[in-house]
Amino acid sequence: MPSSRTSLRVRIAAVTAAVVAGTGLYAAGAATADHKAPRTDKEIPNLAKVEDQIKAYYGDTVDKNGQHYASADSNYAKQLAGIQKKAKTQLEHTLKNKSGKGRPAIVLDVDDTTLLTYNYELQQGFAFTPASQDAYLKSTDMAPVFGMPQLVNWAQSKGITVFYVTGRDEHQRDWSVRNLKNAGYKPAADTAHFFLKNKKTPPAYLSCGANCTTVEYKSGTRKHIESEGYRIIGNFGDQFSDLAGGYAEHTYKLPNPMYFLP
Repeated sequence: MPSSRTSLRVRIAAVTAAVVAGTGLYAAGAATADHKAPRTDKEIPNLAKVEDQIKAYYGDTVDKNGQHYASADSNYAKQLAGIQKKAKTQLEHTLKNKSGKGRPAIVLDVDDTTLLTYNYELQQGFAFTPASQDAYLKSTDMAPVFGMPQLVNWAQSKGITVFYVTGRDEHQRDWSVRNLKNAGYKPAADTAHFFLKNKKTPPAYLSCGANCTTVEYKSGTRKHIESEGYRIIGNFGDQFSDLAGGYAEHTYKLPNPMYFLP
């Protein structure tokens, strides 16, 4: 959930532009839009209705303090369960075949892949800012994405090494490590297994340095992991930019209708 993300409101405009232009939303696995202006208001989705649809999809519940949370019996959770079932089956099959070189590993994004940003999004009215994210992460633990701690902990129990690769900034490391642990993830999010963006002192293995795109940063980090003797048999993310660029045998796109990271 880095600061360069496209918010719900901007994403709705991009989706509308794509529809107006007669183009598909996804080409080569990535969202695209040609940004042509809508001809009339009828071509623009109503923002309030889109937000209502998102709440319904997540099974929005409100606690006594007025905080919004997703529900474990929501359509969102059901969609996740189907993806996770497929992933577990494929990972089991890959382990049994024992083909390929290197120690088996999986790579996971953080926001909306391992930790669910839903409560934060609702608090901010789907309007991300770096300052509000810092304040939230410093004081509050995000809930785990439904089913992901169980899948990740199972993978570790089968001898699969777990790496976390996130677009969060390096200064958010301690808060993120605390949250992953409290959310039930057993694999250690230590410095050897948890990669965050470091624009001040980017690692030497990233040729793009401090100016990496999401794809360059994440694929370059996976390349580095494989250079350390690992074989990435599964890469999990909620954005296509989490998954593009290679260096993974299988990729798993988790649902996220709230924002888009190019």
